[in-house]
Amino acid sequence: MPHTIFHIDVNSAYLSWSALDMLEHGSGTDIRTVPAIIGGDMAKRHGVVLAKSIPAKAYGIKTGEPIVNAMRKCPTLLIERPNHELYQRKSLELMDLLSDICPDMEQVSVDECYMDYTPVSRLFRSPTEAAAHIRSQVKERLGFTVNVGISDCKVLAKMASDFKKPDMTHTLYSYEIKDKMWPLPVSSLFMCGHSSVETLNKLGIITIGDLALTDVSILTANLKSHGKLLWEYANGIDDSIVETKQAAAKGIGNSITLSKDASTLEEAKHTLLILAESVAGRLRKAGQLAEMISVEIKYNNFKKVSHQTTLQTPTSGSDTIYRISCSLLNELWDGTPIRLLGIRTARLISEKEPVQLSLFDMPVHAANDKPSTSCVSGVKEARLEQALDSIRQKYGADAVVRGSLLPHKTDRSINDKS
Repeated sequence: MPHTIFHIDVNSAYLSWSALDMLEHGSGTDIRTVPAIIGGDMAKRHGVVLAKSIPAKAYGIKTGEPIVNAMRKCPTLLIERPNHELYQRKSLELMDLLSDICPDMEQVSVDECYMDYTPVSRLFRSPTEAAAHIRSQVKERLGFTVNVGISDCKVLAKMASDFKKPDMTHTLYSYEIKDKMWPLPVSSLFMCGHSSVETLNKLGIITIGDLALTDVSILTANLKSHGKLLWEYANGIDDSIVETKQAAAKGIGNSITLSKDASTLEEAKHTLLILAESVAGRLRKAGQLAEMISVEIKYNNFKKVSHQTTLQTPTSGSDTIYRISCSLLNELWDGTPIRLLGIRTARLISEKEPVQLSLFDMPVHAANDKPSTSCVSGVKEARLEQALDSIRQKYGADAVVRGSLLPHKTDRSINDKS
């Protein structure tokens, strides 16, 4: 099953993060709204431009150029020194938020990552809707903006995220490269640096389309193996995968914003079932069991409430998480229409750790020496979920879906929120 890849890139990360920090500490100027850069020392006027505001870009200021040159272009330019400790904190906040939305991520720098959207695809109507959700969540919760590029391979997703900024979503699927990418200058191609551009231009290769249609042997003769790589990228060829590294999780959760408020218990529980399957699947993939489950509600008046419970026996079972979540919902909900529902698990332990069973989980044997019904049921549930996980991993997230989750004419669209 083809995968859908997102590339998420913070818009002017260093400048945005410094701007937020300055505003939090009482600054009266948002440096994102005036000609400003991050880099070097204003007094000594040395160093290079690490990040620039959109107003600074209007003066022709470029990332990587000497600050002295930038000052010549804009004498009123504001210069702020970089704060890498701050940037690391902001990066962690971003990656934590994104990993809650979709755990299959590969961070490639402090301000960008790839995401394999495929495992959570059934929680959204489309990839562009999911990308809009990501952008809105980052903006609402963290205060800065990101671009999201969408494609069927990593290099094209990266290229798409570099299209018009800020706070935009762009697609660049393989079938779109001739229209969207080939007309661009070769300098726009990922991994095509200044020296490569000079060599290609001397060969009469001006656009990415020119490069894509050039004989590979000519490129390798002039640029060696890098020439072949550039040719592949120009043709949208990239078979690399999102290298997911599961970090030790403090908690795993998902929440859903409904396009139409849920006003009945049946509607709310239908949403909880989707969430329970998502959260449980992520727990199993991470090899974790949860000792605590909480349910969060945001009403249509934007009031937030939550309730949690600690389990006697840690779990990663979809049915168990769903059952407990429904119980928490019954205790928590006051009948006000629901705009958002969420399930979060915490106090995670490795599934390899020994677990203290409760009295009701013990494999009590009757006189006929047969295991108790509850024990057999638990074993069957675990085996069934292992089988379903295997099928979904091989054939895609939608290969097996509960009948109760199949779309009906009356179903609303939902967005995954974490």
